[in-house]
Amino acid sequence: MNFIFNAVIVLGAIALIAAVVLFAVSKKFAVEEDPRVGEVEETLPGANCGGCGFPGCSGLADALVKGAVKGSIDGLYCPVGGAEVMGQVADLLGMAIANTDPMVAVVRCNGTCEHRPRIAQYDGLMTCATMHLTSAGETACGYGCLGCGDCVKACGFDAIYMNAETGLPEVVDEKCTSCGACVKACPRHIVELRKKGPKNRRIYVQCVNKDKGAVARKACKAACIGCSKCEKVCKFDAITIENNLSYIDFNKCKLCTKCVDECPTNAIAKLNFPIKKVRPAAPAKPKNTPVEVVASAADVNNNTVAMKEEVKS
Repeated sequence: MNFIFNAVIVLGAIALIAAVVLFAVSKKFAVEEDPRVGEVEETLPGANCGGCGFPGCSGLADALVKGAVKGSIDGLYCPVGGAEVMGQVADLLGMAIANTDPMVAVVRCNGTCEHRPRIAQYDGLMTCATMHLTSAGETACGYGCLGCGDCVKACGFDAIYMNAETGLPEVVDEKCTSCGACVKACPRHIVELRKKGPKNRRIYVQCVNKDKGAVARKACKAACIGCSKCEKVCKFDAITIENNLSYIDFNKCKLCTKCVDECPTNAIAKLNFPIKKVRPAAPAKPKNTPVEVVASAADVNNNTVAMKEEVKS
C-alpha cells in the first residue's frame, strides 16, 4: 500500500510541476492576436485560393490587420471578394484603400487546330506539366498551349473550360475572380492576368512564341513574327518587341486598335469591341440621257422655225 501511495504522490508532484512549467512558458511566450483578425477573416469570402499571395484567407486577414496597425493596407487585395469586400474590410479597420482595377485571366495562344496542326502523338500522362517536361507537345510550336487542361483543373470557380473545337482553354469573364490559380498551373506561362478594361474591352498579343518570324509562322499561322509593325503604329509606347515577340502593356494601352489592324498574322486579339459600321456609298449623280439631249435639240429647231415664220410674215 505504501508503495502505491508513494507512486501516486510522486506522479501527482510531477504533474503539478509540469503544469506550473507549462503555465509559465505559455505566459512568457504567449502571442496575443488582435481580435480584429477573426472579424476580417469572417468578412473575406473564405475561398482560400491563394490569389492574394497568402496561404489562405487567415493569412490575408492577419496581414491586413498588421498593415492597419502600421497605417497602410495598400498592396493587399482579395481578388475573389473584389472592391466590395475590400471596402468592407477597410471600413472595419478604419482605413482607406486605393481603387484597384479589376483583373481577368486571358489565354495568350491562338494556336487552334486550324492554325497549328498536330504533327506528333503523345502517349504519356495527360497533364500539361508532364507533357511539357517530357516532350515539346503534339505540334511544331514549342511555346503554345498543350491542351491537357491543367488550368481548368486548377480553377476553383468554374471560370475556364476547354473548347472542343479549337482545343484551347477559354475564360468566362463573369466567373473569373483573377485568383491566379490558372496562371500558376500553366507550365508554359500562356495564361496571364490583365486588366478587364473599360466596358470589358482589352487588346493583347495572343502568342508567346519567341522563335524568329519564319520559324514561328511555319509552326503556327497565327503566330507573332516580331515584324514591329504594331510597335511602329502605336502612339502611346504601349508595345515592345523582345525575343522576337510583341507585348502590349495594358497600363499604357489606350485601346485605339491600330495595332490590331496593322498585324499581318492577326496575332493581336481584340475583345468586346463594337463592330465598325460601314458607311453607305454616296448615291451616284444622275446623268443626262440621250433622249433629253435629243429633245433639247428638237426644241431648239422648233424655236428656230417659228422665228423664221415670224420674220416672213
